[in-house]
Amino acid sequence: MIYRLLELQDKQYADFQSKLIPTVASERIIGIRTPYLRKLAKQIYKENLNFQQDTNTELYTFINDLPHRYFDEDQLHAFIISEIKDFDICIAEVDRFLPYIDNWATCDQLSPKCFDKHKEQLLPYINTWLASSHTYTIRFSIGMLMHHFLDNEFKPEYHIMVAKIESEEYYIRMMQAWYFATALAKQWDATIPYLERKAQNSKQYKMPNDWVHNKTIQKAIESYRISPQQKMLLKSLKKS
Repeated sequence: MIYRLLELQDKQYADFQSKLIPTVASERIIGIRTPYLRKLAKQIYKENLNFQQDTNTELYTFINDLPHRYFDEDQLHAFIISEIKDFDICIAEVDRFLPYIDNWATCDQLSPKCFDKHKEQLLPYINTWLASSHTYTIRFSIGMLMHHFLDNEFKPEYHIMVAKIESEEYYIRMMQAWYFATALAKQWDATIPYLERKAQNSKQYKMPNDWVHNKTIQKAIESYRISPQQKMLLKSLKKS
């Protein structure tokens, strides 16, 4: 597998990536642009559809060789999992891979397409991942709530699930803010009480901390999905 990745290496892009992903050592970054990795992932998956039954396939060897040496291998792994159509197989591979994720980029690139058709089955796994002690497993679970449960499937308790997470980890806090900023665009009435000063003493509408509160407002104000009137209100709710 590594020879395929080295053929796509862009050393200048590797230098660029290393600045964006400080938790990954620069020597672990080959430097492959995302569109090329996505294309390769689709190709490998199509070539190895029976990878779970056939242990001699390139894909079986690759996904079982954990932890990977290179960041780009982690990215490829995430893209391959995202292609798996069978929910049970996909969830098993996600569960096996999550503990090895060590950066925000791989975490956020892991987005299985089949989850969108199996939301009811997905929710118990999200609850389990939220209870993890692993930074990127928690970040991933919040991301799954954000991507799959803020539209027609939304329930107010999902906000509580995210808000009650107390963490000093930057990448968890950032995802909490991203979640609530997205929720403001999609579920304004259910979300704005979490930011209103008068509601801060309510256990039901309590943000994790002031940092997440202010970062949520910042990200929402930057969004084109928030109206000018809503942005004015949000600016007035910022904590000093």
